[in-house]
Amino acid sequence: MSSTADQTGAAGATGATEPTGTLEVALAHAEELLQRDPALAIEQANEILKAVPNYAPATLLLGKAQRAAGDSAAALRTLTALVDAQHRWAIAHYELAQLLAETGNPEEAIVKLRRAVELKPDLPDAWRALGDLLRESGDAAAADAAFANHIKYSTHDPKLMGAAAALVENRIPEAEYALRAHLMQHPTDVAALRMLAEVAARLGRYTDAENLLARCLELAPSFPGARHNYAIVLHRINKPVAALQQVEQLIALEPRNTGYQNLKAVVLAKIGDFAESIELFAGVLKANPDQPKIWMSYAHALSTVGREAESINAYGRCIALLPTCGEAYWSLANLKTLRFSAEQIAAMRAQLGNESLSNEDRYHFEFALGKALEDLEQYAESFEHYAEGNRLRLKDIRYLSEDATGLVRRTRRHLSAEFFAARAGHGSQAPDPIFIVGLPRSGSTLIEQILASHSAVEGTMELQNIFTMAGRLGSRGSKDEGPRYPMEMANLSADECRKLGEQYLEDTRIQRKSGRPRFIDKMPNNFMHIGLIQLILPRAKIIDARRHPMACGFSLYKQHFARGQNFSYSLEDIGHFYRDYVELMAHYDAVLPGRVHRVFHETLVEDTEAEVRRLLAYCELEFEESCLRFYENERAVRTASAQQVRQPISRAGVDQWRHYEPWLGPLAETLGPVLTAYPAVPRF
Repeated sequence: MSSTADQTGAAGATGATEPTGTLEVALAHAEELLQRDPALAIEQANEILKAVPNYAPATLLLGKAQRAAGDSAAALRTLTALVDAQHRWAIAHYELAQLLAETGNPEEAIVKLRRAVELKPDLPDAWRALGDLLRESGDAAAADAAFANHIKYSTHDPKLMGAAAALVENRIPEAEYALRAHLMQHPTDVAALRMLAEVAARLGRYTDAENLLARCLELAPSFPGARHNYAIVLHRINKPVAALQQVEQLIALEPRNTGYQNLKAVVLAKIGDFAESIELFAGVLKANPDQPKIWMSYAHALSTVGREAESINAYGRCIALLPTCGEAYWSLANLKTLRFSAEQIAAMRAQLGNESLSNEDRYHFEFALGKALEDLEQYAESFEHYAEGNRLRLKDIRYLSEDATGLVRRTRRHLSAEFFAARAGHGSQAPDPIFIVGLPRSGSTLIEQILASHSAVEGTMELQNIFTMAGRLGSRGSKDEGPRYPMEMANLSADECRKLGEQYLEDTRIQRKSGRPRFIDKMPNNFMHIGLIQLILPRAKIIDARRHPMACGFSLYKQHFARGQNFSYSLEDIGHFYRDYVELMAHYDAVLPGRVHRVFHETLVEDTEAEVRRLLAYCELEFEESCLRFYENERAVRTASAQQVRQPISRAGVDQWRHYEPWLGPLAETLGPVLTAYPAVPRF
């Protein structure tokens, strides 16, 4: 805190006869010396005081310099005398309190800090220091109140305003550097902790954001902004139960806060409580009908439970309020069963002519228009829009195909038949989970719907739990050692494998609503983690949903995913990823023979009953006719195929890619022998 930042109560005590400008220059020079050479700062302050005795700002600086030089006794004499002479100067009380705290007198320091903020409430540093001392003294409630005031007045703290401006303008490295430097000096600055958590979240470092916000709330439990951010981060890292607990605390304080109610509705949808989620969305929109993004969230939930007409209407309300919302148009296209009107197509074309349209809205419009023109059989122009949507999407993501290839190579090298044989019997012996893996758009939702129509099986959603567990294993050890996954699995004991399996079952329990003994985890990308599943859940069933590489590849290319699947925005990347997938599955077929049951989409379409019987037999389930009438199942479906699996099987999509074959050369070329051998597998 600069000694010139607040001189309330010090004016008139200088006895100054020199020009003010000369004093300010001398004082500024002394302030500069304080940062690098406190001894010289003491000399400079004494020189000023010789010229202008009792000049309060110079006396304050002298006390600060003595403190910085380690002469606590001299600093105490100087600052005590200053406070006695300038008893209404808040900064003097604050500086004396800092010294008292350092020299083992926290009770008196608290008294001085209370006086400082009484004289000048907008001193965020004083409030933070008071919160620290009160927390150390055991007065948690008073500490919380002090930190609340610190937060309140930090919005005008010049030390944080630069970082805040950088954050607003998305100059993330600059904001991070400034905040880390500030927190090195003031580690309990809860406002800065919250801002650094925002930086971490924007960079995708959600674990860092989680830890920063947890610390923030430990210091200041009544900081609603941090709690709101914490709930959002917990939701994003797939901790819905913890997120819901945070939201409930916020709603208890502000029951009418529609932002909190909206977040609760989103979290409830995440855990499959759609009835309550939809009711909450409806309540929020009744009170605030002019919220386009909430109309869109409401529409997503309605679509998931099969209320298609209502969801279309809700998407329409979003578009009426925000015509530039490309995601709403794409969401309509993503229903797969809706055909756009000529007016809607014209509106999308008009928006693409809007130069101020954001990149995110633009690529959503491109994907939606590609689908609209595909339905009109205008395939050449349709592909142009799909290609442009993918090109724009690539601006916002980072993907290196070598990363997936490297994982496949490491898995083949380290997870051998001998590796698994040595660990036979590891893991939880629960038979509950049925994993459906493969690539997105491969028919996995259809398989899920068939199985979830069985009386013993519950469908859930694309669960992130295995992916998160693998990420934690991969983060063990030094980053300098390079990738640690899947090799780190070799270090898991039998007890650790069992505990991880039990943890998975416990963490996914919230998704199970029906009490059925078996449940489905349909996360396609879990094909990368079959080795981990084998170690922790050896009795779980694993089903590989496979589709013709050109049909699957093009379906991926024309699909915009809300998150993840970053390989899907380039035909070459899709080809590489499909090859890696086939190679990895071939490895598991070799080292764990018979462990994975494969369903070819084309065979399932052509001979549905035979394939369903094979599928149920593998899962050790009795055949039930309801599995053939899967389209009558009214369960919630949370994938792009939600509306399609509510209809009988059709061959319509099997060869749809052939309309685009002239433009899919890069995909076919990259697939190479995987394409020519399909459905067989080439040697790798």
